[in-house]
Amino acid sequence: MDSFFQSRAFGARSWSYESLKNFAPIDAVVQNHLKSVYLTLCLAVVSSAAGAYLHILSNIGGTLTTLGCMLCVAWLVATPAYEERKRFGLLLASSLLQGATLGPIIQLAIDFDPRILVTALVGTAVVFVCFSAAALVAKRRQFLFLGGLLSSGLSLLLWLHFASSIFGGSTAMFNTEIYLGLLVFLGYVLFDTQLIIERARSGSFDRVGDALHMYTNLVAVFIRVLIIMLKNGAEKEKKKKKRSQAS
Repeated sequence: MDSFFQSRAFGARSWSYESLKNFAPIDAVVQNHLKSVYLTLCLAVVSSAAGAYLHILSNIGGTLTTLGCMLCVAWLVATPAYEERKRFGLLLASSLLQGATLGPIIQLAIDFDPRILVTALVGTAVVFVCFSAAALVAKRRQFLFLGGLLSSGLSLLLWLHFASSIFGGSTAMFNTEIYLGLLVFLGYVLFDTQLIIERARSGSFDRVGDALHMYTNLVAVFIRVLIIMLKNGAEKEKKKKKRSQAS
């Protein structure tokens, strides 16, 4: 599921060289659009939380929810922008299924130590807000030049994932995928935030599509933060066991 959401082809738009030189402040129209995007993003996150809760209750997360999420996203992308209600419903459906898909790792974190899940959620929210705010207060289009670098990093991640699935992954490769992926998607938070602003200034107010991009980044960051914290927690438990056995 994560590899599907990593595609940046959906919603790709172009901008002119003249627009890159424009460093005017964000106007009221763009601000209103950003409010709508972040409100839609919050609703998608709530839908994901509901999906994760459904998995904990009924154990529904798995291959079917993954495929269903992919289908909903593909349907959303293929739906014209003027059918906003339909696209919004598809976004909520895909985020619900994505939450159910994430249910097993969330259940694992709860069983291992509920504090890890809470810390991962809070940490992800804080980092996401900070990076989004940095993109909003920075000079216009300052981070749009990250696009090529981030695309290269994303391609490297896909090749690493492909290689590990064929030849078997080592611990070093796994750590590279996790930490590099975290950096890449944090960079995409900066990039996509400023790209949303430029699209809005050019007259493109795709609230649902923009929220989907930000939701993709948020989920990708959360998964990696949670995995890192679970990995560190497991290592600490092993060290405690060794110390207790030695004593």
